[in-house]
Amino acid sequence: MLTAVYPGTFDPITNGHTDLVSRASRLFERVIVAVAQDTAKRPFCEIDQRVELAQLVLAQFPNVEVTAFSGLLVRFCEAQGAEVVIRGLRAVSDFEYEFQLAGMNRRLAPEVETLFLTPAEQYAFISSSLVREIARLGGDVAEFVHPAVQQALAEKFQ
Repeated sequence: MLTAVYPGTFDPITNGHTDLVSRASRLFERVIVAVAQDTAKRPFCEIDQRVELAQLVLAQFPNVEVTAFSGLLVRFCEAQGAEVVIRGLRAVSDFEYEFQLAGMNRRLAPEVETLFLTPAEQYAFISSSLVREIARLGGDVAEFVHPAVQQALAEKFQ
């Protein structure tokens, strides 16, 4: 069974993330959405809420599972029997950082490949940080996230 891991903070999960999961679910028999616990970023939502929201949003994909992880991504991939890491590229500005990560992961675990996917055009500009900022300032994020995520953001910022 070919397994791919799609790692990220998913803080919160957006329609852009969901689009990439949809694409990956057609390419791989098993897709693990790995919600990062150890991150240099300071997540707005707690790990449990990020996992819960991702599980709810991605329940429509039968071959997709969501789990939290900590530590090195390549070690997580090895533990899961995953051969591929999925990374999203929204713009050219993402490429340099993602290329560096892919190179380091290849050095640490040459048997794990990195596959870059681009979102549909209507999602290319969406980022979790922009969605959080819009929600914080009272803007409507309905077109960027699942309704459950929109509700969770509204509750956080009340």
